[in-house]
Amino acid sequence: MSFTNVSIREALQLPEGSKARIRGWVYRRRIYGDKAFVVVRDSTGIMQTVVAKGSTIDFEKAENITIESAIEVEGTVKNDPRAPGGKELRVTSFKIISKAEPFPITASASREFLLDIRHLWVRSRKMTAIFKVRNTVFRAIHDYFKNKGYYEVQCPMFITAAVEGGATLFEVDYFGEKKVYLTQSSQFYLEALIYSLEKVYTVAPSFRAEKSRTRRHLTEFWHAEAEAAWAGLNDMLKVEEELIAYIVERVLEENQQELEFLKRDISALEGVKPPFPRISYTEAIEMLKRKGIKVEWGEDLGADEERALTQEFEKPFFIYGYPVKAKAFYHKTDPQNPKVTLSADLLAPEGYGEIIGGGERIADKNELIRKIKDFGLNPDDYQWYIDLRKYGSVQHAGFGLGIDRTVMWICGLDHIIDAIPFPRTIRRIYP
Repeated sequence: MSFTNVSIREALQLPEGSKARIRGWVYRRRIYGDKAFVVVRDSTGIMQTVVAKGSTIDFEKAENITIESAIEVEGTVKNDPRAPGGKELRVTSFKIISKAEPFPITASASREFLLDIRHLWVRSRKMTAIFKVRNTVFRAIHDYFKNKGYYEVQCPMFITAAVEGGATLFEVDYFGEKKVYLTQSSQFYLEALIYSLEKVYTVAPSFRAEKSRTRRHLTEFWHAEAEAAWAGLNDMLKVEEELIAYIVERVLEENQQELEFLKRDISALEGVKPPFPRISYTEAIEMLKRKGIKVEWGEDLGADEERALTQEFEKPFFIYGYPVKAKAFYHKTDPQNPKVTLSADLLAPEGYGEIIGGGERIADKNELIRKIKDFGLNPDDYQWYIDLRKYGSVQHAGFGLGIDRTVMWICGLDHIIDAIPFPRTIRRIYP
């Protein structure tokens, strides 16, 4: 009887007695009596294979196989409730594709060591589960925007002026002629494109030279950003909560096994449905003071303050109306209250904090120039951005979603470095 080449997930769904061929990498190996139990993994899961001593195949191959060796095995599917997935493969052919050297990762490996050999740790079942959730998050972002009539666009990674403050810019030597920087955000270019396409979004890396060592900071992170013409702050908040709810819904639909493996409490995700609560910045300050946290009106909210606020909510919530000096220059001042901006952050519950920042942009040329000067910046550095207000400027708004932070929250991770395959932080650039 011929053997069918199948994934491990497919093999586990075959009825007992089926013939199958699987290929992958050795996940575990143990010898018990006259049998070798070799657990094989591929991208879809793990399956136990059993090689009996005295069978027609070479028992020594299985007996001496090393962890992470690449193998291809054929055999008969048998039900066994003790095996992962309730089934195993009784092997009739055991082929070694590539025998691995002694694998350096052990159960006692430290976090720092696992970061040093991240190129190998990405094979772990934990990281595989996270990457599958991450894949769903990225696809959901694209699907949401396309379903809502947004056009996907691409923006440059080299920029000439700061979007989020000059102190966090990575400077790059550009042929020795001019200083350029790695982008902190695609926002300004998205604003230019709304006058062509009206509703645009991009998914791209952003770079921030922040000397932060918190559990939620990366120097290179993935950003989903959107801008829309004819939109105000409240219009954009509706988009944000719909997007987050859609992402979570998709993960719950497609990644039940991964969430279970990660021991994620999905009840915390099942309640993520619009509308999300909204509190003003002033209300947030009052809430923090009642908790005994020393913070004054006008200060930006840090990780500790945000963590304390998230304890009051069971699902994501908005903080709106940040003070003028606490937000970047491009945020429109609230005409009803000149002390605050038409801006809002979306905070994830359970201590995770900000995952989205956004708001209404300044549409008037003179107001924008005045704000640039108020922030101690040179209008000449933003000439093309100011130009957008000269030729048919309209009300518009947008936001940026930190995808890695979102994955961190959805997966219930302790640190953002586990939310991305190869993290870049203030202390780590390898591998």
